[in-house]
Amino acid sequence: MHEFSVMDSLMKLLVEHADASGITRVTRVRLVVGRLRGLDLRQLRGCFEILVEDTLAKDAVLDIESVPPAGHCRTCGADFAIPDYTLHCPHCGGGEVDITKGRELHMASFDGIRETAADA
Repeated sequence: MHEFSVMDSLMKLLVEHADASGITRVTRVRLVVGRLRGLDLRQLRGCFEILVEDTLAKDAVLDIESVPPAGHCRTCGADFAIPDYTLHCPHCGGGEVDITKGRELHMASFDGIRETAADA
């Protein structure tokens, strides 16, 4: 399951950044996932639920922003959505298209709590 290895890497990054920031409990995680990545968002969520057990993100909420593909035509300069994964410009029919959106995969942000010894 590709989703598991992706989420495992993101979780390691989350814990690393939270620890470095003095966060003792993560409450929300925001991911940005481009649709061209071919990842199943339900499976990503399921992997998240498994991987957060016994971590500082145990009760965290996962928000996933799914980014649809978009392109830019090098022939006519048009920017456009790619709804059917066809890499031809809908304006001029040109095939010189750069993909500008849809391949994203990153943790956009996370929220957490810094607990001090007095809070415990």
